[in-house]
Amino acid sequence: MKPARMTVRLELALFFLRLGFTAFGGPAAHISLMEQEAVRRRKWLTHEEFLDLLGATNLVPGPNSTQMAMCIGYRQAGWLGLVLGGACFIVPAALLTGVLAWVYVRYGHLPQVQGFLYGVKPIVLAVVFQAIWGLCRSAFKTRPLFVLALAALAMSVLGFHPVIALLGTGLLHVLVTHFPGGGQGKTLASGWWFALPMGVSGIPAAGLAGIFFFFLKIGSILYGSGYVLLAFLQADLVDRWHWLTRTQLLDAVAAGQITPGPVFTTATFIGYVLGGWSGAVLATVGIFLPSFLFVALLGLFIVKLRGSKATAAFLDGVNVGALALMAQVSWQLGGSALVDAWTILIGLAGAFLLVRFRPNPTWLILGGGAVGVVLQLAA
Repeated sequence: MKPARMTVRLELALFFLRLGFTAFGGPAAHISLMEQEAVRRRKWLTHEEFLDLLGATNLVPGPNSTQMAMCIGYRQAGWLGLVLGGACFIVPAALLTGVLAWVYVRYGHLPQVQGFLYGVKPIVLAVVFQAIWGLCRSAFKTRPLFVLALAALAMSVLGFHPVIALLGTGLLHVLVTHFPGGGQGKTLASGWWFALPMGVSGIPAAGLAGIFFFFLKIGSILYGSGYVLLAFLQADLVDRWHWLTRTQLLDAVAAGQITPGPVFTTATFIGYVLGGWSGAVLATVGIFLPSFLFVALLGLFIVKLRGSKATAAFLDGVNVGALALMAQVSWQLGGSALVDAWTILIGLAGAFLLVRFRPNPTWLILGGGAVGVVLQLAA
């Protein structure tokens, strides 16, 4: 029995290590690869079981594709499998992103690297807009959700913290759909204001402890696509605390895009920029640690979560709020990415190729970087 268990765990670890080194294209692509391998090829799960796990991961904060790796690991090898699935998927991407961060800090001002980033940024912007467009078609199910998205957008423009906007849209949607007459809904909606201290806290020191606890908070509250991470990073690290410039933030997102695995490894890049290798490790552990805990809880309560209509309504509200935040941040980042006619042309070409031919975004990002290098060398 023990050799059989060891074989399963080894197979699980090798599978997610390979996926961590080769899974380009973002969460949707990662989940598709997992379904092909875990369901169709290896028969670890049925289609129904896979969909149950996918639905459950949408009920908790954190990166869905990473949490799916943890869930599959748990189903195959228990608690140790949960750790193996998550760690083996995260570590390769984090290492690659850390190396990119080292190169960026050491050589970021060299013409060759600047030219590469010059061409990459407009493509990253196009990838984000394509993700928003694709998610909108499934997120806006009713008119109230559209109104809530506009409210979240207005709150973001007015300077409210993203936590308040997301919790607000989620709780208000529960109030509208389940408690139209008030009563219990007022009590539930009052929970929104408990998020206020999270948005008005003082400026922490930009040391290792500050890096770890900031990303621990992000990993504990972030719903939606990994691109929503942009809204949180900009609100605190750029606008409120000035730990990073907007250009550095976009460079970090570019690094997260051109490496395989979770988009959340953007935290690894930022951690390195702020605190070297120690900062990179603490940022990575901080942002992913809550997901391990949430998935462990899902293993205990998945049946109850699956049947909760109130939780589904909350997530519908959170999702449209997340899309509004993504749109607003993307608009602002456009000012750092689209700086002249060439970058506008690169961004438009990338958007056209993404919509028309649906290629792997990684190749477009690398192609944009190559074009940027050529343009700079020709200048």
